[in-house]
Amino acid sequence: MRYTPHTPLDKAEMLQAIGFGRIEELFEHVPEFLRKQAGISLPPGLSEVAVKKRMAALASRNATPVEWRFFLGGGIYHHHIPSTVDAIISRAEFATSYTPYQPEVSQGTLQAMYEFQTLICQLTGMEVANAGLYDGASATAEAVLMVRRLQKEGRNRVFLSRSLHPHYRSVVATYVRGLENLELVEVPYGESGALDVRFLSQELDQTAACVVVGYPNFFGVIEDLTPVREICARSGALLVTATSEPLSLALIKPPGGWGADISVGEGQSLGIPMSLGGPGFGFFACHKRYVRSMPGRLVGETVDGDGRRGFVLTLSTREQHIRREKATSNICTSQSLCTLAATVFMSTLGKAGMRRLATINFQRAHETRDRLVNEAGLGPVFSAPFFNEFVVRSNNLDQLLARSTAASVIPGVPLGHWYPELEGCVLVCVTEMNEREEIEQLVRLFRAD
Repeated sequence: MRYTPHTPLDKAEMLQAIGFGRIEELFEHVPEFLRKQAGISLPPGLSEVAVKKRMAALASRNATPVEWRFFLGGGIYHHHIPSTVDAIISRAEFATSYTPYQPEVSQGTLQAMYEFQTLICQLTGMEVANAGLYDGASATAEAVLMVRRLQKEGRNRVFLSRSLHPHYRSVVATYVRGLENLELVEVPYGESGALDVRFLSQELDQTAACVVVGYPNFFGVIEDLTPVREICARSGALLVTATSEPLSLALIKPPGGWGADISVGEGQSLGIPMSLGGPGFGFFACHKRYVRSMPGRLVGETVDGDGRRGFVLTLSTREQHIRREKATSNICTSQSLCTLAATVFMSTLGKAGMRRLATINFQRAHETRDRLVNEAGLGPVFSAPFFNEFVVRSNNLDQLLARSTAASVIPGVPLGHWYPELEGCVLVCVTEMNEREEIEQLVRLFRAD
């Protein structure tokens, strides 16, 4: 960040330009009694050295993956970020990227968005993707609203898998709270950790608008979407997948391969730091036939009058650009810097690199789960296939968490807060950042139970 101080001469020149002699004159229109109330009691200023030391001391109180060992998942993932990502997104050209209203001066920004859309389509197996949304939770909610626009009147039941990320379900409920004649139906999960297909088969009828499934779900389980797709097809409901760990899609069958109608998710694991839970970005992909109902904006490729390749905003369906009644969303940003980071990340690794990285995650997670079960004696909670996170049950979870904290280890996400029936269970995530020494320590901590 640039430091641009204003000298006394700078201030005097600015005041003279607007016809004032003192800064205080700028606020004289505010009643004096209000100005007195607005006074802020601030301590004396500190030197730059003192401020840096103070901020470093405050930052040191955070648990970071530099000093701690993380086995956290549940929507935010610890992955290595190649140095190429920071090198590109730190360039001044991208520091102030904004809505590219004028394509003739925004070709770089537009091309970056276009490449991002292309990569998301390849990752999800879908036909078209937009330039990004705020995060995975709001992208899921926008998918539900899109389904409402697409479906006929009378289809007012939205089926949300209980194994969908709790935050995603909460945001969806908030989005639709004020909408009339829209009912959210919770689909339970079975003993395997996957969606209860029998319940879905019994409940889906001509009133069903869509089914929203986590893929992988919140427990890390890789859902078999074949029966879900078949049930949706029989009832006329649309199938929406929500993915919080998109790296998994480099290894497992993509949503488009299962016949999903809409695929959304959180892109944080694609080159974005964990940063206390944000920022991240949401991705949104669907079939081309639904494109005019898709929220956000879409960049397209064209040629100019001389036949040269160029990029333009092909669709921009938010209120700022078109009449309010025709807008599909009030989403006001594409998180362009974060999506640029993801574009660089995926381009750096390539298809083979992404698959190799996903394979490492898969193998280390399965090795760790097997060791926790066989050596530490933990109970495996679910039997369905999983990617890089899984659920195990501890007899003394509180003691484990206290012991882990003392050892500067975060062993996972306790699930009892969101799932009372899983009290004593913890969601453990293992990525390429967890070396064998860390896994050994995790096994020792659990074995102490």
